[in-house]
Amino acid sequence: MPAAKSKRAPREAVSPRQQVAAIAELRSVHHAFAWFQKHEEALSQLQLELAAIPSPPFGEAARATWLKGRFQDLGLEAAIDEVGNVIGTRKGPSAGAPAVALLAHMDTVFPEGTPLKFRSEGGKLYGPGISDNGSGLVALLALAESLRWTDLRHRADIIFVGTVGEEGEGNLRGVRQFFSKPEWREKIGYTLVVDGAGTDTVVSQALGSRRFEITLRGRGGHSWSDFGEPNPIAALARAIVDLYKVEVSAVARKKSAYNVGVIEGGTSVNSIPESARMRVDIRSEAQSELERLEHELRAAVARAVRSTKNPARAESDGPRGSAPALECEVRCIGERPAGELAPGARMLQVIKSVDAQLGINSRVHCSSTDANIPLALGKEALSIGAGGGGGGAHTLNEWYDPAGRDLGLKRILLTVLALAGVQD
Repeated sequence: MPAAKSKRAPREAVSPRQQVAAIAELRSVHHAFAWFQKHEEALSQLQLELAAIPSPPFGEAARATWLKGRFQDLGLEAAIDEVGNVIGTRKGPSAGAPAVALLAHMDTVFPEGTPLKFRSEGGKLYGPGISDNGSGLVALLALAESLRWTDLRHRADIIFVGTVGEEGEGNLRGVRQFFSKPEWREKIGYTLVVDGAGTDTVVSQALGSRRFEITLRGRGGHSWSDFGEPNPIAALARAIVDLYKVEVSAVARKKSAYNVGVIEGGTSVNSIPESARMRVDIRSEAQSELERLEHELRAAVARAVRSTKNPARAESDGPRGSAPALECEVRCIGERPAGELAPGARMLQVIKSVDAQLGINSRVHCSSTDANIPLALGKEALSIGAGGGGGGAHTLNEWYDPAGRDLGLKRILLTVLALAGVQD
């Protein structure tokens, strides 16, 4: 009697750990791993090349054009969308399977005209934006090249995206635009964001934030002859003191914070200013705390305006005692939603399995990245580093150490393949 043929277990019965281990054993995957190590010098040169292309806030077009060309050279179907995102698609045969989006932001914090000087010294790369996010963009290109070179066959589509507007007042405009399109929002099941260096963190919780510009306006005047006129700077000072009396409460052990980062106004030491403004940043891991702290900020400003009195005299334009002493404008200049990936989400189980496979000891972290938007939409999303090491972010002395970059690239490759599926 012939032996019964063994039956393959259904895919749903295979754990993420088993799936990752099986993928890691594939010969083509080992070839990709070897490619990462063999081409490190070329990747570093590529990183210096792209970092030297200016990509200031709201000025990413030159870098976008360069990235689109690289995507096309790597065989991706590439295009630039309405806001400047570069989108490259590598198709898989399973058209209905949830696609995997691999994102890295193209913009830097450095304004137009910033001298972009780069160098390689002692094995490290130096220059503004070299790590944040030069390393992330190189990771996208390295992954696309390794897939082409090894002819790795994945089932679902992999979408490579260089986004605009991740930093500062860009307010995540690139990833917002991307997920506002039904064609992408409905197609993509998993979003992996590559932002900065390292392999020791997994950002599965989106840090929410709201930013405000508050402007107070008055009549102004001479510090001596017009003494008593309402001073917008003094009123803002009262509002700041009031705000900093507000306690941040830990909602379900979630952290919150606020900060007055900019205050401006006045023209000279002997002039009562006509206007003053401040910029305030509110952050929280809990959406409800964002709303509470915004209410406290608005209340502090309103109290400061109410407590500012008009001069008790009549002017040619009529009695002023009944009119507000100062005009007030509160403008929201940025909002990033909070969100969190469920502990049992498949994507989180996959990255944990990948880290176990590669011997990476990572920790779950909370931060503000492009992943905020898909997480707020209820989609599975994570943000991780590109490997290697980095420091001095957002300074002209930023640096990146490519030692260990290959480990980060292996981590990204295994994660993407586990989520997209590998053809038998």
